[in-house]
Amino acid sequence: MPKHVLERLAEANPDAEIWWDSSPLVYASWAEGVKQKAPGTKRDTWSEQVDRLFDTDHVEKMLFRGVTTNPPLSLNAIRDDPEYWAQFVTGLIQQHSDEDVESIFWRTYKEIVRRGAEAMRPVWEASKGKYGYVSGQVDPRYAFDYDAMMAQALEIADLAPNVMVKSPGSREGYRIIEQLTARGIATNNTSSFSVPQLHACMQAVARGLETAKANGVDLFRWRSVITHMSDRFGSLGDLKEQAEARGIDLSEADQRWAEVALFKRAIRLIRDNGYPSKMLMCSMRISPPTDDGSAASWHIEKIAGADVVYTCPPKYISQLMQVEDKLKPFDPAAIDEEVPADVLNRLLRIPYFEQSYEPDGMTPDQFNRYASLIATTAEFSTATRRMVDFVAQQMQKLGMPVKSNPPAQR
Repeated sequence: MPKHVLERLAEANPDAEIWWDSSPLVYASWAEGVKQKAPGTKRDTWSEQVDRLFDTDHVEKMLFRGVTTNPPLSLNAIRDDPEYWAQFVTGLIQQHSDEDVESIFWRTYKEIVRRGAEAMRPVWEASKGKYGYVSGQVDPRYAFDYDAMMAQALEIADLAPNVMVKSPGSREGYRIIEQLTARGIATNNTSSFSVPQLHACMQAVARGLETAKANGVDLFRWRSVITHMSDRFGSLGDLKEQAEARGIDLSEADQRWAEVALFKRAIRLIRDNGYPSKMLMCSMRISPPTDDGSAASWHIEKIAGADVVYTCPPKYISQLMQVEDKLKPFDPAAIDEEVPADVLNRLLRIPYFEQSYEPDGMTPDQFNRYASLIATTAEFSTATRRMVDFVAQQMQKLGMPVKSNPPAQR
């Protein structure tokens, strides 16, 4: 059988990892949809491929080495089987009738993360803790609240040995990552877009790891990945607006180069300084077809060959499969390709890019006012509120008042 496009990407570097960017609970329904929509000439091939991507009964053949989740992805797990989760939440409400809507939501959210970790446990055990982690994120509504995030992070870490805690790229989030690392807890820095954020995380992890080693902490469960939300940098931040205000005509290729340039610079920081973290690429996109009919996804093509994690959501994987015959072969040396000088010089005229590209372009205090972070936090918070409202609806069906105590009272 031909290899899946992501299997070909992984071959560009034996240490690279492909992760599933969604709850494992939705994989079966997604895979079935792929099979049903497959072109006739590819139906058998695609069917065999998607069965192989996530097959914990045959870990040696399985492609996915980890899983990332967040509130929107956890909400998708509920939407994938709303009747089941309505019954589950109803049971929680009846069992914990003295708890408010936020507490029941948090129990539900942790259960989704726990079940995801359980699904990946065979990978974690077969690799002796090297792979098989599932990322569970602290509540994005508390992205700037150290105490609330720290309490939640410790609860998430206790769900299973293969759970990795996702903490945001805020000033407080990096304090969390340093403290968790010092305790030997695996971390994933999310909502991070700029080189200053990525560098701050590398330094926080290095300090935390030094503390852990000095205190004799068991590091068997520890590892660190640092997420770069590539397309969200270009689409949610101020890149396009600032370019337009300065009369700079940014093409789609320029935007992609901007996103890839940040990732490449972060890779160099890790290489040059020996930081113990691994970069993770997410928020990838496929560009419109070129004049010759070929397709491209620079977020993976331009960094092929790197020792990194690529975490791929279901929609993106489906899109890659649709254009797999139009993609160029992955070049193992692509990660070392330089950004064209004229493109880089044009981008550096945009303050938003310049502060995002230079390792010292922002202070930790500025992280909390960073456009992409604010926009992403708002989006993730909306998804979280929708999960809370799902719980509220079940309370109303039981004729119970929907009460919500402030965090300090819980």
